[in-house]
Amino acid sequence: MAFRVLSRAGSLQQQQHQMKLLSELLSRSFSSGPKNVGFIGLGNMGGPMASNLMAKGHKLHVFDISKEAKDSLQAKGAVPYDNVAELAKASDFVVTMLPNNDIVANTYDTIIGGGGVKNNTIFIDSSTIDPNVAKAVQQKVKAAGATFVDAPVSGGVPGAKNATLTFMVGGSTEEYQAVKDLLEGMGKKITHCGGYGMGQAAKVCNNMMLGISMCGLAECMNLAIRLGLDPKVFADIVNASTGRSWASEVNNPVPGIIPTAPAANGYAGGFATGLITKDLGIASAVATSSNSPIPLGALTHQIYRTLMAKGLANKDFSVVYDFIKNNENK
Repeated sequence: MAFRVLSRAGSLQQQQHQMKLLSELLSRSFSSGPKNVGFIGLGNMGGPMASNLMAKGHKLHVFDISKEAKDSLQAKGAVPYDNVAELAKASDFVVTMLPNNDIVANTYDTIIGGGGVKNNTIFIDSSTIDPNVAKAVQQKVKAAGATFVDAPVSGGVPGAKNATLTFMVGGSTEEYQAVKDLLEGMGKKITHCGGYGMGQAAKVCNNMMLGISMCGLAECMNLAIRLGLDPKVFADIVNASTGRSWASEVNNPVPGIIPTAPAANGYAGGFATGLITKDLGIASAVATSSNSPIPLGALTHQIYRTLMAKGLANKDFSVVYDFIKNNENK
């Protein structure tokens, strides 16, 4: 009986400590003035996102394995770091925007192992990773005494540059409120998806749909052209009809239709084939673990794996049109 009382008392103390911490986080989040923000990962997405936070007046502490990426942000006023733990020590918020599960997990292990976690630090991971990895990282950060939310994004490089990204946040309601103001400096729609890992769950499902829709658009554009339709005419019809999608409006895969699309620049830039293939792999893994059939997702994953094998990993994922165009129906 005494053990149960002590156990309940300990649990109550932990809850009170957590509520106090969340109260402090909310208070600091809503306080006026610039924040010290650490940003790890300054690639095609992370670089513009960090720049937008600087434009909002925040003081940026930045890290990337690319010296050129760090130098670019340093020229705008950011403080560069060679050590992610030291960066975290200097930051109120830390945003990570990294390529895959392993790099995310290793980065947080390095931060925690290097003493970079402070009780009042909020860590925000905007990478696209397995929801289960996000949950595991959250548990490690929480055990070290800090706060972690998963907040992957949608909107691509144009959204990152124009601060119009959609953020999908996984965490408690209080934690969502604590990060919302900062995220609004990089995006226009900040959605609370539920508990830890639910932001990643939303992102994985969204990106599977994105890959499927791009393959479908590429296939139909090729068919329309082979049937004799003018590609611009057909693209206009699609965008005024039920076939309309983000891919058709923003990233049409046929060169010459949208001047700003990667297709107009040899499929350079944009959302790399290697990344959509990685995301489709995550979707396949979580579909297996949840016993969910994804026939179209699986076929799309196989198509992009074929593009990877052809050396197209660094090309925008709309290059699938070029692949389809150069094949015959045999």
